Amino acid sequence: MKKTTKQGLMFFLCLWNIIAYGQNTHNTLAHSFLQKDSITSTLDGNTQVFYYFKALYSKPRPLVVQLHSWSYSADDLQNVNLDSAAKSKNWNYIFPNFRGVNNHPKACCSEFVLSDIDEAIDWALTHMNIDKKRIYVVGHSGGGYATLAMYMKSRHRIQAFSAWVPISNLVDWYGESVERKNKYAAEIIKCIGANDTFDEQKAKERSPLHWKTPLKKRKKSYLQIYTGIHDGYTGSVPISQSIHFYNKLLADAKEPDKSKFVSPEDLSTMLKTRTYPSSKTLKLLGNRDILYQKSSKNIQLTVFEGTHEMLSKVVLENLE
Repeated sequence: MKKTTKQGLMFFLCLWNIIAYGQNTHNTLAHSFLQKDSITSTLDGNTQVFYYFKALYSKPRPLVVQLHSWSYSADDLQNVNLDSAAKSKNWNYIFPNFRGVNNHPKACCSEFVLSDIDEAIDWALTHMNIDKKRIYVVGHSGGGYATLAMYMKSRHRIQAFSAWVPISNLVDWYGESVERKNKYAAEIIKCIGANDTFDEQKAKERSPLHWKTPLKKRKKSYLQIYTGIHDGYTGSVPISQSIHFYNKLLADAKEPDKSKFVSPEDLSTMLKTRTYPSSKTLKLLGNRDILYQKSSKNIQLTVFEGTHEMLSKVVLENLE
């Protein structure tokens, strides 16, 4: 009787700890299924760590490649629960480090960054049972920046790219960061290897907005760009970063229908009012209103009611 009572008390205490402190232990529990490994860069011998989940299924499964944000490395595991979402679908998942925090010359979408991500995908293709027609690259903020870079320069055939609140042009973002007096202006200078002064040409070389669009290679790839209407005010990356990149891709593809572009007037309205008056009722993005949406062939831009964020609950659903 005493043994039973003691066991019951221990069970109750464990249950109480889970309920009372679940908020604090959530991250540890969420990532407990991830495994860690590393690969050596073929460019400079750098050791790149990465985290992964291997789908438990006999048939090939999709691969989610999540790219970390500007101020974090893979070891920080700031992956907004996409690992859990991938696991719940029994999809393969990899979270590479690709030179870590963006505050040094080999970061910021350099050739080393692009090579690291491609080599992480190589590892996944070798060690996981992957459906090669369902490889997805996802990221937000600095990870969105890297996602746009992968769209432009990855050597892999990627089915879909999902870029949330991305940076596309370091030239503009430097000026915007100086105006906002945040830390990113100084980090951009460190990234582009410009010593102590800003170098516009070097910034362009690290900016997907100024790169050549691989039209033929991405003909069958999908690109989804999401930006929160309040970003730039309550966040660090104005919506113009997404909109200018979207318009660039359409211009490079010689899209003949001008209505598919975001007009200067529409952009001005959204920047000034942080909303968009529309006569059409647009669908929800998760539980958020979609305020503005444009698309051309396999490229889509969505402006939603939000700020500098990724709505992790809808990311993978919208890739399918």
